[in-house]
Amino acid sequence: MVVTERLTVRTQGNNHIVDLTERVAEAVACSGLGAGIVALFVPGSTAGLTTMEFEPGAVEDLKRWLEEAVPADREYRHNLRWGDRNGHSHLRASLIGPSLTIPFRERRLLLGTWQQIVLIDFDVRPRQREIVVQILGE
Repeated sequence: MVVTERLTVRTQGNNHIVDLTERVAEAVACSGLGAGIVALFVPGSTAGLTTMEFEPGAVEDLKRWLEEAVPADREYRHNLRWGDRNGHSHLRASLIGPSLTIPFRERRLLLGTWQQIVLIDFDVRPRQREIVVQILGE
């Protein structure tokens, strides 16, 4: 069986990281499925999904690494073509990726003790993001 849900999140852009763990866990618990996988997908080319320890130090470390790896102030051909100054946003999203798959059993996500599910919005402005949640199982 497959259950599809959608989560909506308002973001601030500029590497804003949002913890989705509780909302995804609730979707799994309410799905009526006992075991399987939950697949998450964020449509768009300037946001990504991953897991991390969602605590202030790790969040700041990730933001710093993203800025060092793909600096916002570099000249990008995307910016020259479109003039929207978010070329770095597209590259960062490509590195992190738009999807994530997590197993569950007994209606509970099988995450590690300090592991949370996060959305990262790389765009240069606030956005309303939609996350597609597909729960597959029995």
